[in-house]
Amino acid sequence: AVDGNGSSTPIIWNDQVFVLSAIDTGKIDPDLPKPEDQPDRVFGIKYPNTTYQFGVISLDRETGKERWRRVATERIPHEGHHNDNDFASASPMTDGRHLYCWFGSAGLYCYDLEGNPVWERDLGQAYMGASLGEGCSPVVHDGKLVIVRDHARQSTIEVLDATTGATLWKKDRDEQNAWATPRVIEHGGRTQVITTASNLIRSYDLDSGEIIWQCSGLTGNCIPCPVVEGNYVYCMSGYEGYSLMAIPLDLTGDLSGSDKIRWTLDRGTPYIPSPLLYDGKLYFNQSNQAILNCVATKSGEPIFERTRLSGLSNLYSSPVGADGRVYVTGRNGVTLVLRLADRFEVIATNQLEERIDSSAALAGGQLFLRGGQFVYCIEEQD
Repeated sequence: AVDGNGSSTPIIWNDQVFVLSAIDTGKIDPDLPKPEDQPDRVFGIKYPNTTYQFGVISLDRETGKERWRRVATERIPHEGHHNDNDFASASPMTDGRHLYCWFGSAGLYCYDLEGNPVWERDLGQAYMGASLGEGCSPVVHDGKLVIVRDHARQSTIEVLDATTGATLWKKDRDEQNAWATPRVIEHGGRTQVITTASNLIRSYDLDSGEIIWQCSGLTGNCIPCPVVEGNYVYCMSGYEGYSLMAIPLDLTGDLSGSDKIRWTLDRGTPYIPSPLLYDGKLYFNQSNQAILNCVATKSGEPIFERTRLSGLSNLYSSPVGADGRVYVTGRNGVTLVLRLADRFEVIATNQLEERIDSSAALAGGQLFLRGGQFVYCIEEQD
């Protein structure tokens, strides 16, 4: 069991499993309005009046026992969040030396892998449209840490020195709400930071912050992460419309509406989950529904489409794949195991008795899932 709430994905390094959690201490600030006394907001969102502990937890990979825990900070969040979000929805990341933990407006914290603090930064408060909550995860690459913050006031991308936390460069972005974690890829002698959002998909040079290329065409509230295969990046969104684009990585300038885009799709793309790219196949669900599509990456032609995932409710977690299998987990705790093939084939159906919004993590022969109460490690026993 892990106390508190966190829809971030657990990550694994050697014999440790790292999870983040926001824990409501129940300590009330009497100067703040009680939730029941606050005005009606969309989705019934309330601003908290209690202090939260923002926790970083290391579990032993073999036993699940807690190895260490750090309280990164204690504070009252300045905004609320959607009922399906929480204050620990950005996944941690490690480069094998340090652990980077991003709690959005509650700060960025760097630890060594034994839990010793290295540095911390307060990057200021974000103001999400409709107070839906934050959620974009940090990405570390070649000693640099990328933070994207798209929200209702001033959206930004900021790159920090991963060793010290010092800002290397920062750029304003003309975007509203988005939650898509960027993809960092080395291509053609440059390192590109690819960000998806409603106005533009942008590729930044990791070293300089220069925009290498940009392209319009996605819908609102972008959440799915870009995925890369060879010379192309696949970007998609699925809120208030559907969009998927296969965009070349070796061009520059504005590619909007260009015939250089390999192919596009305007149906069946996900709202919250990211796609799975596996062996020339792109798997993704429709909106947040338990309806799965699979297309060939080279052509965009369907391998199978609009196939209902029996036993699953709606989806927030992203599909994952390994060893010729694809794992799709629903919010009702059911995971379907599919065969990686040129047809839809279910190998197994598995049930856990709690809600699962976090994406699964794979390491070695083990599969890790985080539910609303427990973290699970699942493997085949000899």
